[in-house]
Amino acid sequence: MKVGLYFGTFNPIHVGHLIIANHLVENSDLDQVWMVVTPHNPLKKKKGLLEDYHRLHMVHLATEKYDKIIPSDVEFKLPQPNYTVNTLVHLQEKFPKYSFSLIMGEDNLKSLKKWKNYEVLLSAYQLYVYPRISEDEVPKEFNNHPNIHRVPAPIIELSSTFIRNSIKEKKNIQPMLDAKVWEYIDHNLFYKK
Repeated sequence: MKVGLYFGTFNPIHVGHLIIANHLVENSDLDQVWMVVTPHNPLKKKKGLLEDYHRLHMVHLATEKYDKIIPSDVEFKLPQPNYTVNTLVHLQEKFPKYSFSLIMGEDNLKSLKKWKNYEVLLSAYQLYVYPRISEDEVPKEFNNHPNIHRVPAPIIELSSTFIRNSIKEKKNIQPMLDAKVWEYIDHNLFYKK
């Protein structure tokens, strides 16, 4: 089983995340994509982050129609802050017959050198990189790396930050979210303040 790990705080999960995950599982050699809900990204501020349970529940709601896209709370049980390299070691021990790969946007590839033990990630795992419009250049050594696979996925310029800000400004963002996710956010008055 070849599994692509799509890490994110998913605060909230939106259609852009689903488009990328579905594109990768349907147009690559990945058998499944696991949406790994991160309690807290060490490179991001925690302000405005919904409780882990709510974000995981929204990922369950958003992915229930997709057989090959699986929500994962693996990082909830690991020491904080979460480092991808530690999560991968844990998953490899727990699922020794699975082959794990990383899914990331090109913006994350540009900052990969800031990640803990990024050299280990690059040498031991395949990285599936989807395009993003962002500043800066990809480091030259990543351009022809044998473990980095650039995936011609759709460019989705939609962010959870934009959605949160739009909700706070009382804008209608329903088309950007799975219907059940929108209902859950609206019912619980999330992101209104």
